[in-house]
Amino acid sequence: MTPREPLADAGLAGLRSDIAGEAHVPGDPGYDEARTVFNSMIDRRPAVVVQCAARADVVRGLRFAREHGLEVAVRGGGHSVSGMSLSEGGLVIDLRRMNAVTVDPENRTARVGGGAVMGDLDRATQPYALATTGGRVSTTGVGGFTLGGGSGWLERRFGLACDNLLAADLVTADGGTVRAAADENPDLFWALHGGGGNFGVATSLTLRLHELPVLTMMLLLFRPEDGPLAVRTYRDLMESAPDEAGGGCLYLTGPPEEFVPEHQVGRLICAVLVTYTGPEAEAREVAAPLLALDREADFITEIPYADLQCMLDDPPGQRNYWSAEYLDSFPDEAVGAFCSTAHAMPVPSGSQHVLFPLGGRVGRESGGFPVPWRSSPWAVHPFGIWGTAAEDEQGKAWVREVRAAVRPWAGGAVYLNFIGREGQERVVAGFGEENYERLAAVKARYDPGNVFHLNHNVKPSVAVV
Repeated sequence: MTPREPLADAGLAGLRSDIAGEAHVPGDPGYDEARTVFNSMIDRRPAVVVQCAARADVVRGLRFAREHGLEVAVRGGGHSVSGMSLSEGGLVIDLRRMNAVTVDPENRTARVGGGAVMGDLDRATQPYALATTGGRVSTTGVGGFTLGGGSGWLERRFGLACDNLLAADLVTADGGTVRAAADENPDLFWALHGGGGNFGVATSLTLRLHELPVLTMMLLLFRPEDGPLAVRTYRDLMESAPDEAGGGCLYLTGPPEEFVPEHQVGRLICAVLVTYTGPEAEAREVAAPLLALDREADFITEIPYADLQCMLDDPPGQRNYWSAEYLDSFPDEAVGAFCSTAHAMPVPSGSQHVLFPLGGRVGRESGGFPVPWRSSPWAVHPFGIWGTAAEDEQGKAWVREVRAAVRPWAGGAVYLNFIGREGQERVVAGFGEENYERLAAVKARYDPGNVFHLNHNVKPSVAVV
């Protein structure tokens, strides 16, 4: 029996009449668009995609899935690298239409719809000179990003995204609704600070905002052979840098931008990005050791945060394969391992070989949340993006080579939003063993049947929270 057959009845007609959004099944004009995610490696055919326009649509969609025995996937931004926002032959709760952002500038908060992406949030807060920690591209979904912990350019100054989560509204597996906040269902509220989409469908989040009147970015470009010196200099700078400073080092294909020398376009190049939540003059003072280095080019400017968020957007329709290692230390030997593995990266391509600093507020404030990787000072993130299946073998091999090269300095914990399906041991490492046990107990309370399992899954236990 094909997925279409059990739905081609009054039940499907009833679903469509009951929701304010739309429901697409195979053969519908909008079906292929509805099932397409940013990673073109993922080609799955759900039985039905429910494009929700309101929370009631989510409730109705989950009920329909129960009635027809359909596996449930939840799509926010659709940025899960392994395609966890799609189910083969199942039902997709597609939240993209629920993307409204309401800013309360007086209380410095934003209420964000479950389908909003970073661009929606950042553009809404920018007119008020307010911001909160977002992902490093504008197309990431706010919900999955925040519930998974949320690492971004502003984290050293303002903490992880989950540190700024004030409340969340969820639809649970049985179609009920629940609100989580510090004084309301605190066990669930704790679990949402890194536990991901294991506990329900987040239809809205309330986030704390911070004043950000000015942001400076410095993008310094170096020849690959000068990369080790640039990376060491950045490392040394960040070890004593104020919370206002952030950024990272990355090897990438030289883009066709005006500030990039023509001979570097389309070829491997090493870049150091310094972000600074303050004026350019202060940023230059902090980054003085880097600015003293000989380099191919640079781009230094004060820039709206929302514009910075768009600069490294990964293009849709490409093939993606990522992973990460979080390091306890980053000595010269680790710098050498990081820099040398850049040369195996597919070039030209959209791939990025990235080193991020943590520290600052991220490392000082934990809130007891299930994000053990926050105490690591450095993260290495091979971010593979290429255009054709013929490049898959090279790209995947490069990602694995990077992980193996830096593993001697890795602590074991990992930010799960940065990786695909790498086994249950990595999932537990992403939360920490004790946290995982507590998460499993919360899971048992809110999703005992593990309906929401297309994620970095926490399996429900019978423990009492």
